[in-house]
Amino acid sequence: MAVDLLLGLQWGDEGKGKIVDVLTKDYNIIARFQGGPNAGHTLEFDGHKHVLHTIPSGIFHDNAINLVGNGVVIDPVIFKKELDNLKKFDLDIQKKLLISRKAHLILPTHRLLDAASEASKGKAKIGSTLKGIGPTYMDKTGRNGIRVGDLELTDWKDRYASLRDKHISMIDFYDAKIDYNLDELETEFFAAVKVLKTLTFIDSEEYLYQAQKAEKTILAEGAQGSLLDIDFGTYPFVTSSTTTAAGACTGLGVAPTDINEVFGIFKAYTTRVGSGPFPTELFDEDGATMGRVGNEFGATTGRPRRCGWLDLVALKYAVRVNGVTQLMMMKGDVLSGFKTLKVCTAYIYQGKEIDHLPYNIEPENIEPIYTEMKGWAADLTGMTEASQLPENLNTYIEFLEKELEVPIKIVSVGPDRTQTIKR
Repeated sequence: MAVDLLLGLQWGDEGKGKIVDVLTKDYNIIARFQGGPNAGHTLEFDGHKHVLHTIPSGIFHDNAINLVGNGVVIDPVIFKKELDNLKKFDLDIQKKLLISRKAHLILPTHRLLDAASEASKGKAKIGSTLKGIGPTYMDKTGRNGIRVGDLELTDWKDRYASLRDKHISMIDFYDAKIDYNLDELETEFFAAVKVLKTLTFIDSEEYLYQAQKAEKTILAEGAQGSLLDIDFGTYPFVTSSTTTAAGACTGLGVAPTDINEVFGIFKAYTTRVGSGPFPTELFDEDGATMGRVGNEFGATTGRPRRCGWLDLVALKYAVRVNGVTQLMMMKGDVLSGFKTLKVCTAYIYQGKEIDHLPYNIEPENIEPIYTEMKGWAADLTGMTEASQLPENLNTYIEFLEKELEVPIKIVSVGPDRTQTIKR
């Protein structure tokens, strides 16, 4: 049985958590393949809002197994808090949640390194979530990291102490000094590790191989967005992992030939959290309205998201890099009330018109070219069928499908799992 893949096509915050929650009923296994607690996947149902950072978004479904893959980095402290928040739902965590032994651990000193590094950059900071993600992946590629499977070894605390001491010496090299109490941080960390060790650790690549042989249905869940990919994103303002489709292979141990459907999620407009170039960013009332109506605040950081018109140049790029087979448009309801909508269909790049994403999209190099379209006034949030969508919204969707050459199968008209229209 092939693996389906779901990922974001913009700078994250596209609404992946909601769609995984909606799709989970069709899958036996939901598997996170990269990122860490810098993710904030928001789910809403039965009048309640839930934000998951590391645990896969299928955890609330009775019949789904949720797997944290080898490509994920885990902060035991944040993981424990997520588990504590789930206690009131009486979930069988031992049965429903599996963790790859090859997933790397975020240590307290990884977070301190992250803070020191970001503070030392001053105005050149990249907008890190300060969760220790980057330093953890650096230790992974530098072959220094501590993995979940190491917790089963008798000398794991010696390995921890060695890496911790190395980190402390590195922190002292940064110009920006940070205050911290390592004893307090370690007390919290070791208590969380004790909880983590009560969960089920597995050799995840073997588990998924056997699941495919048994014809289990598998959905791979990505975090962040394609434009934050370490290779193909707007470097250096990116995350530290492979957020594109290729990351599902390396982050789960599945072969490229095992990938079937690639679900690409995007907002009907564009947002970005933190620093970095954003060609269609708005600084006017339209941008403020998008932020206010769309409640655009980071689920993990709480930072306000920058808002702008849909950038089709960047979206086409993400569709092609990922081999997207189906599209899902989120937050169509947020655009209700705009008399005129704009879609960026090309750039003026260094004096020439182009329709592809160039190497550098800093403001001094890029001027967006817009196509204007008529908006719609109807309140979409109570609609349940595609036939109810206003004509101008259908025109907008059809225009995007033609440009992207991929069908838009789902339109989200509100945050709740029931506010999802299939086309």
